[in-house]
Amino acid sequence: MNRLPGFLEEYFWDVKFEELDLSKWRIFIIKRILEYGNDKAVDWMQKTFKRSEIKEALCNYRGYSKKSANFWALVLGIPEEEVLCLKKSSSKTPKSIWPY
Repeated sequence: MNRLPGFLEEYFWDVKFEELDLSKWRIFIIKRILEYGNDKAVDWMQKTFKRSEIKEALCNYRGYSKKSANFWALVLGIPEEEVLCLKKSSSKTPKSIWPY
């Protein structure tokens, strides 16, 4: 099992950190670091994962704040329209359940 370094534990408060396997949970790990990571965590991520894996995690998955998604799109040179969580919702106006 490929374990994560202990300094990353603070980013995985909702899962059993010691059971996180680097090879099985790549996208999950990248997403957490993109959203919450500090300089040390980001540096580790960039040394551990390919740039294409980081771009995939940003472009193809939701769950980022707009601020984080915009920042990483700029850093990674990805056009905003390619980042899934920055795309406009297909629904123009929300439908109400009870219109009265």
